[in-house]
Order: sequence, then structure tokens, then C-alpha cells
Amino acid sequence: MTEAFTQGLLLSFSLILAIGAQNAFVLRQGLKREHVLAVVLACAISDAILISVGVFAFTSLSKLLPGLVPVMRWGGATFLLAYGAISFRNAWRGGEALEAGRNGVRSLRQVLATVLALTWLNPHVYLDTVGLIGSISSGFPGREAAFAAGAVSASFLFFFALGYGARLLQPLFARPFSWRVLDVVIGIVMWSIAAGLILG
Repeated sequence: MTEAFTQGLLLSFSLILAIGAQNAFVLRQGLKREHVLAVVLACAISDAILISVGVFAFTSLSKLLPGLVPVMRWGGATFLLAYGAISFRNAWRGGEALEAGRNGVRSLRQVLATVLALTWLNPHVYLDTVGLIGSISSGFPGREAAFAAGAVSASFLFFFALGYGARLLQPLFARPFSWRVLDVVIGIVMWSIAAGLILG
């Protein structure tokens, strides 16, 4: 059981560490201290659901919904292109700093809608959590639950660390120029993922 848990934990960490649309958004919310708990919980719980589906229902799901992947691919690409454009626009306009970010707090509904879209409209999330984790879990017969628990634990640990650890960077992001750089990086990440979806 311990081996299955550890393998699930390490695999999930290795998949989630790469900077992506979801991670970039969590980092931004953590820097602004805007609905951080709701954002990290939304990400971690979403991962827990997807990992559970992958581990316990991957084969049945792929047979039941063969057209799901193309729909998610194009929907995700469209959303990422739009969000990337917003990030580039924010970088162009500039002027944002942590103080300004606090004054312009978005509603919880807006923030959750964005983070859930970044999570559930990204086909890579399904490939990683449902596809890869689901298929690898089959190598631990009888210990799938422990493997899934390890993978889910990694997700919770990572998102809470990212969301609440972001405040350590606050002195850097007290300067508007840092926000412009972050927005450019986020835009590049979003458009790169979108390009991969469209061309892949």
C-alpha cells in the first residue's frame, strides 16, 4: 500500500509541476490574495475527481464517450486563446501592482468560473489525470485506492503550496513592471498550450 501511495504521489507531482494555464492562474490569485482558498480547493477537488475517474473508470469512460476528446480540444483551445489575449492586453496597459490588484477584486463567481474553465476545458488535464494516471494505476492491482490517494494528496499539497506560497513573491510584485512580465508569461503559456491543441 505504501509503495502504491508513494508512486501515485510522485507521478502526480511530476505531471502537475510544469507551469500551465491553471498553475499560472493560481499563482496570480495567490499574489493578489484574491479568493485563494476557493481557487486552490477548486483545482485540488477537480483533480481528485478526475484522478478517481481515471483510476476507477478509465476504460469504461473512453468507450462510452468517444467524441469527448475533440470537443474538449477545440473548446479548450478557444478559451486559452481568449484568456491569453486578455493577459497580453493587461501587459500592454500595465500599471497594476499588488495594491491596485486588491482594489480591483473580482467576484468569487468570476474567479471560480475562470479557474474551473481553465481546469475542465483543458484536454491535457484529461490526458494526464484520466489517461496517464488511470492507465499507470492498473499496474497496482488491488492497490488502486492507495495509488489514487497518493495522486490526490500531491494535488492538494501542490495547489495549497502554490496559492499560499505566492505571497513570498509579494515584494517583487509590488512593482507594476513585474505584473507586466507575469502577464506576458501567462499569455505565452496560454497561447502555447492552445497552439499545441490546435496543431496536435
